Amino acid sequence: EWTVRPIANIALGHVESDTSIIGRIIEEETGLPVSDFFDDGRLNAYGYGGSMMLDWERYREDYEIDLELRYTWIRLESFDSSRGVEGQADVPTFNVWTRYRAPTGLTFLQRPLRYVLEYAYSSFEGDQAGVLGFDYLNSVGLGLEIDSEAYDVVVTRTRLVGRYRFGNNVSGFGIGLAVSF
Repeated sequence: EWTVRPIANIALGHVESDTSIIGRIIEEETGLPVSDFFDDGRLNAYGYGGSMMLDWERYREDYEIDLELRYTWIRLESFDSSRGVEGQADVPTFNVWTRYRAPTGLTFLQRPLRYVLEYAYSSFEGDQAGVLGFDYLNSVGLGLEIDSEAYDVVVTRTRLVGRYRFGNNVSGFGIGLAVSF
């Protein structure tokens, strides 16, 4: 039921401000040089690093429990970016993620309809700590999971979960849809 997973991480990203995109469109359409006004709107970055995850999975007929503890370290480096956003950062994070699934007592598509409870905690360390006004997030989720394995279809499970996220100076709500093949 316990597994240790080493993970290699690579990242490649491009972020651009709306004004930077508009500036290029104006330049292309009118031929007018407006780039001075829109210079600081582009960031390209790559990253490399790794994670170590401790995973506990307890699957029984009446319930399923997943628990993951993960430490991640990634080094990010900018390239071909606007002057105001060039740089590098070390971005370690620590995460705890849990999920509990159990039958509701109802049957749907000839299988038990399950309810899903989730909790997650993320701590942002290193150069990213506090950059967005917070250095940790909690997430609490509640949802339903449909098992469609009784039928000859590609999707075997469908899960819809609403999640409330909160931390110091931040909160929000989201809905996630996941499918398994």
